[in-house]
Amino acid sequence: MSLVIGLVVGLVLGLTGAGGSIFAVPLLMAGLGWSITEAATVSLLAVAISAAVGTAMAWKHSYVRYRAATLMAVVGMLVAPIGIRAADGMPPANLALIFSLVLVVVAIRMFLGARASKEDAAVVRSAVAGEGRSSAGRVGSVNPATGRLVWSRAVALTVSLIGAATGFLSGMLGVGGGFVIVPALRATLPLSMHSAVATSLMAIALTSSITFVTCILQGRIVPLLAAVPFVAGSVLGMVLGRRVAPRISGPYLQQGFAIAAGIVALVMAFKAWSAM
Repeated sequence: MSLVIGLVVGLVLGLTGAGGSIFAVPLLMAGLGWSITEAATVSLLAVAISAAVGTAMAWKHSYVRYRAATLMAVVGMLVAPIGIRAADGMPPANLALIFSLVLVVVAIRMFLGARASKEDAAVVRSAVAGEGRSSAGRVGSVNPATGRLVWSRAVALTVSLIGAATGFLSGMLGVGGGFVIVPALRATLPLSMHSAVATSLMAIALTSSITFVTCILQGRIVPLLAAVPFVAGSVLGMVLGRRVAPRISGPYLQQGFAIAAGIVALVMAFKAWSAM
């Protein structure tokens, strides 16, 4: 069961460009009977490794804005312990309800985004091709010769704030945060969808890795015997998703994921509400 859940999470990561981690936690809770904190901790490990694989795949295309990803990860590392403490001090039912609300927001944004911009919806984490058009973000600028960000105080502050939000969510809910990073980068900085997705992957890999270690240092217990096949399955699913992605329509895929995420959120919210 752990291997199968990992495959599903990896496929979502490889096919849709975001959201694998947001599926991991409820699937681990339902399939293996784990608590939300156990599922969140193992999810971080799997997402970190899968995102690292995706980063390596995108790196050869020079899409990764590694300075921005590193800054986000550093800030996220500093904020993640706050999220971990918030989660550990909260009743599990309340934490599950918050998770389900976040999942609803992700589902709505992804469904509407797929309808509004079919070009962006066609961009996936593991099978990017072509730089694509830049967003309408007004913070900073991009060097037209290299495609890299021209750094300023405004750019650094913007990237830091995105990193802080991602770090808190990673610590609290065990999610990678791509559903925050990608739209935030696109809304503020003049990056193409490909660059935003690739940069998000690197930031997720770094932030999730550091947050996972922080969780362990703060005393969380990880069921390693079940975690190993889950992680292996997520990486395998990521690779399979890369091969299948070019054959599947991006907008329809994103909308299908959004509907599935909405259903999972409603079931999770109902269970959490019943347990309160």
